[in-house]
Amino acid sequence: MSALLTQAAPAMGFCGNRLVRSGEERSEETLALALRHADARIFLSLGGQWLCRTVEGRADPAFALFEAQALGGALEEAVLLGWRREDGAPRLALALPEGMEAPGEAEPLDLRTLAMEARLDAEAQGELAQGQHLLTWHRRTRFCGLCGGRTVSEIAGYRRRCTACGQMHFPRTDPVAIMLIHDGEGNGLLGRQHHFKPGMWSCLAGFVEPGETIEDAVRRETQEEAGIMVGEVAYEASQPWPFPGSLMIGCRGRALTSDITMQDAELEGCRWFTRAEMQAMLEGRHADGLSLPSNYAIAHQLVRRFLGG
Repeated sequence: MSALLTQAAPAMGFCGNRLVRSGEERSEETLALALRHADARIFLSLGGQWLCRTVEGRADPAFALFEAQALGGALEEAVLLGWRREDGAPRLALALPEGMEAPGEAEPLDLRTLAMEARLDAEAQGELAQGQHLLTWHRRTRFCGLCGGRTVSEIAGYRRRCTACGQMHFPRTDPVAIMLIHDGEGNGLLGRQHHFKPGMWSCLAGFVEPGETIEDAVRRETQEEAGIMVGEVAYEASQPWPFPGSLMIGCRGRALTSDITMQDAELEGCRWFTRAEMQAMLEGRHADGLSLPSNYAIAHQLVRRFLGG
């Protein structure tokens, strides 16, 4: 791994997870053992948000197991995320029953806000991202896609089994290519979608389709969205993106053409930006108030790397 990649990674959201997952070593006893650990801590999801207490201005999402039980949490339905490297203490995640009230000492906060406002340390942010990804997958896989039978969680939440046909289901991750396309002359291609906040522009992105390489996904998405043909593609970095369960694969691509023809209804705008403009956007001093995504997003990091090299 290059020094540049090592230095940039902590600045991105959701990349600080250092838990030991030991996925191949899990059994039906693993969850019970984790729940008996004196230092086990659990993250509690309520209505798609995470319960957090505020400690010295920072958000603390870790609860003791007895606190989860007091709130009505069924610990046997918890997902074991892994064990802390420092002391071997388990970290788990659990979705609380819908409709319950948040306790007075905690408030439900969405993960995106926690990341944008940097209210969590890097490790907790990455652990919550893993928990959100897995809990979403469990919620969407309660029934078998093969026969429609009910599924049950196994091996501490890393697998679901259909109780009717026995089919095994495993957590899925959807790959998304996100790319900084440049023209070789210092100009970068950015777009904005209709739901972006006013003035914000970002890198183009799209799902990698079945039977497609990452490089071809970059070329296809750029051509479909902007009408730009792309030649050489290079991998830059990746980012877990639990909204709801993607992996952002960051790339840089060299444009072969320059005329933009927007063909994607998702885009409100697409244009070339000079290096000076992007630097001003990065620093929050663009003359027209244009901006980039926050530094927790991989799009921000792709632009920063482009400007740096």
